[in-house]
Amino acid sequence: MTESTQSVPAPQDVAGPASGDSPDQVDVDDLPGGLPAALEAILMVAESPVPAERFAAAVARPTAEVHAALTDLAQEYQGADGARPRGFELRRGAEGWRFYSHRDLTDVVARFVLEGQSSRLSQAALETLAVVAYRQPVTRGQVSAVRGVNVDGVVRTLLARNLVAEVGQDPSTGAVLFGTTGEFLDRMGWSSLDELPPLAPHLPGVEALGGLEDLGVD
Repeated sequence: MTESTQSVPAPQDVAGPASGDSPDQVDVDDLPGGLPAALEAILMVAESPVPAERFAAAVARPTAEVHAALTDLAQEYQGADGARPRGFELRRGAEGWRFYSHRDLTDVVARFVLEGQSSRLSQAALETLAVVAYRQPVTRGQVSAVRGVNVDGVVRTLLARNLVAEVGQDPSTGAVLFGTTGEFLDRMGWSSLDELPPLAPHLPGVEALGGLEDLGVD
């Protein structure tokens, strides 16, 4: 009994079939391109950032191995070891790994996306989003005070696009407080708000905006 018990690998050392999978699940090493190609295939169909744990479950490999493979792919796309730099990047954001267009090609992508498109954020929405990002948690009244206009409709747009979310209530006024979301960070290619450019000193402090909730937008 002792020998048979010692021969069983510890659960954290192996990645068995996911629940519901058959015991003869295909080993990704037997597929064209192996593990890296399998991860790329998942990334190509993913509609949102994918955590390493979800990759690991899909390919039946330990999370640490998957994380290392994703890191190697990211470096390869950047041109490591003489590889051709790609027009896209693989980056790890707040909610997982995702393909992004290369930062250096932003102008090219912007011309393509903006030409004839109506789904992009308006200037008003971008300005409102910036105020929320730098001064969160913040109320609509406080955002309005910074921008000088009513932002009720713009905030609804940002909520619908999952770029901002309700994060609580102001203890003194009961007004809804807003902050940015993980989706916002991932769209920007950041892992945390610490990566925001140092623009905050140019915006009035939230503490200076008290008593402005009578703007009728909260």
